[in-house]
Amino acid sequence: MAGPDSPTGPQRPERHDPQSPDPQSSEPPDHGSEGGSWKRDPGLQPERTRLAWRRTTLACAVAASLAARQALHNGTGPVSVLGAALAALAWLGFLGVAGRRIRAMSAPRPPALSPRAAAAAAGCTLALVAFGAALTR
Repeated sequence: MAGPDSPTGPQRPERHDPQSPDPQSSEPPDHGSEGGSWKRDPGLQPERTRLAWRRTTLACAVAASLAARQALHNGTGPVSVLGAALAALAWLGFLGVAGRRIRAMSAPRPPALSPRAAAAAAGCTLALVAFGAALTR
């Protein structure tokens, strides 16, 4: 004898595939750039990224301050002043890149970090390391 659900008998309940959109949800699926279906946590990941940029900026500020302190501790000759000024300039460059990225992270769908911004951040960091190392000699 057939069940009430179909002419061939009772059917098993369907399993919910986590990759497929919820059929009872009124929201459309959120598709990633690769065509997959996924939901993005709108608050935590961008907040963690903002905090990481702030921590890195603070670390660069400490490194620039220590480089300037070392330069001025050894004397206020033109090479020391130039080294301290270049370290400060490298920190200001990194501060600019980080500030733009922190502001971009406040968007609902923040854009990816551009290769140019990534190269600028890496260049400022390497310059700060080089100026700090030069000042310790």
